[in-house]
Amino acid sequence: MREYRIATPRGILHAVGWMPAEALPGRCPIVLLHDSLGCVALWRDFPERLARRTGRPVVAYDRLGYGRSDPHVGRQPSSFIADEPRQALAAVCERLGLERFVLLGHSVGGCMAVHAAGVHADACEALVTMGAQAFIEPCTLAGIREAERAFADPEQMARLARYHGDKAEWVLRSWVDNWHSEAFREWRLDDALRQVRCPTLALHGEDDEYGSPEQPARIKALTAGPSVAQLLADCGHVPHRECPERLLDALQPFLADPTIR
Repeated sequence: MREYRIATPRGILHAVGWMPAEALPGRCPIVLLHDSLGCVALWRDFPERLARRTGRPVVAYDRLGYGRSDPHVGRQPSSFIADEPRQALAAVCERLGLERFVLLGHSVGGCMAVHAAGVHADACEALVTMGAQAFIEPCTLAGIREAERAFADPEQMARLARYHGDKAEWVLRSWVDNWHSEAFREWRLDDALRQVRCPTLALHGEDDEYGSPEQPARIKALTAGPSVAQLLADCGHVPHRECPERLLDALQPFLADPTIR
């Protein structure tokens, strides 16, 4: 495991890379994009296990305002999902020399990965989304409100602060306030999905509390490249913690495809 501090015009990003002991020659790295409350540390041992199972290097980074990256100055703009490919992700790829990559995003990170697969179409070999939202459902907003109520418990906020430090309140408010804002009332991923040309695997827990199986179905239907939607049984919104071995079983054959370099 190797850690990086990456300078950007808006602050320093924290990134980590994992190299498999037996790397497959010519295979590009997998870049992980975390969820709305996530960070590198909350991937836990999944990046290392992913590198070992696929033979590919894995890179993860904390978005600005999260984890060990610098604080985000001011409120997160409503365009933050579409902005990520041209801002933080572009800086990470430039600093680490990632000319080609596979994108794997969880939840809102999956939405960002969809945008990035279109923006960086010449570099993106494949796209994987996990529990990503292609549109807003009533359960999406209800699930966020329920989580907000849970964070009224000081112990819950203390747990969040373990990963985000004094940025924890900003992290929570960015999640809750953006998704319930007027700007997100009609939000959809449709236009970004139509720009995706690479192979796509849309994974979704059958019991995901933030989105129905219509979410991966829409991702599959609208992406222009070869796409597969797969439901994970007995799994909610966080497959890499709830069923990591079955998740790896789903990822390995997809990423072993010889057309995905």
